[in-house]
Amino acid sequence: MGTRALGIDLGERRIGVAVSDAEGRLATPLTVIERSGSRKRDHRRIAELAAECQAGVVVVGLPLSMDGSTGPAARGAQSEVRQLEAALDVPVLTHDERLTTVIAERSLAESGLRAKARRKRVDMVAASVILQGWLDAADLHPRP
Repeated sequence: MGTRALGIDLGERRIGVAVSDAEGRLATPLTVIERSGSRKRDHRRIAELAAECQAGVVVVGLPLSMDGSTGPAARGAQSEVRQLEAALDVPVLTHDERLTTVIAERSLAESGLRAKARRKRVDMVAASVILQGWLDAADLHPRP
């Protein structure tokens, strides 16, 4: 049996959240958390969702530069991941999120959603793309 995982796409204004099935095979968009202005409050909400979903691990997208290097955005995400680790009782891992927003936008555009509706969903769809990438790479890394 696998472990349910929560996928997180950290944005400046919104945090996309996705969840896997109990077998740890399929990621599904869950919700979008509007940034409150307080990281502690936002992290408490993520912790609540992790508990509600009975997640055994949280996977956060790491926005590496296209050449794979750690630029300012990735360093900022790593800093927030360290803070998030303190707020959660489960392991917090990172996963390369290059092009996930592009993939999410394209997927939503192909579904026929209008631009306004896409903007409201893109963060949680991006989180599911991040999480699905991590789940698909499960053979490459041990599960917590």
